[in-house]
Amino acid sequence: MAKASDNDEEMISGINVTPLVDITLVLLIVFMVTATYIVRESIEVDLPRAASGGESVGELFNVVLDKEGALYIDGVRADETQLMAKAKEAAAKDASARVVISADQNARHGAVVHLIDIVKSSGIAKFAINIEKDALAAEPAPPGDAP
Repeated sequence: MAKASDNDEEMISGINVTPLVDITLVLLIVFMVTATYIVRESIEVDLPRAASGGESVGELFNVVLDKEGALYIDGVRADETQLMAKAKEAAAKDASARVVISADQNARHGAVVHLIDIVKSSGIAKFAINIEKDALAAEPAPPGDAP
């Protein structure tokens, strides 16, 4: 019995990481399986292209106008009164709130300007127009090709 008590007093010199790896792999598998269910459906919009574009930071929400003129706020179909209410609510929460407007390139110009007017009249001064970067537009035109 004296020998058994001697073994209990030995210092642990190594850490067994096998349980940590097992738990990490299980969490990774759970994440991979559930991630496909979390993704929301996207609204197909053909965005106009531009050579330069920036990223915005801060409190924001998305407004999408498709080519038929349907309006979506954060992926949910809405109308102009709901847009105005959402914009006023966002402006009340955060004075630097921003709106990202994604309009199909075939959408009417007047409809896009009307959305911008609604957003600005609701108290949000900063907005962004969503574009797709176009690599061809970034290249300078060869000399002599000017119109």
